[in-house]
Amino acid sequence: MTRRAKNMQIANADIRARATESGVHLWEIAYKLGITDHYFSRKLRKEFSEEEKTKVFEAIEQIKQERAE
Repeated sequence: MTRRAKNMQIANADIRARATESGVHLWEIAYKLGITDHYFSRKLRKEFSEEEKTKVFEAIEQIKQERAE
């Protein structure tokens, strides 16, 4: 592993972790947000603003609630 690779952090790691912990796929979040999974995956490459993160976390919670019904 190069020095650069060791120092790189994954953008939006908190979103990825919450989705994984919740058992929610990224494509499901994209669908809930009204965007394509491809576009959502590309957006995840750069850190989201706090406002965008809030929307994503809300989408994750909505998906979890829908599954529980």
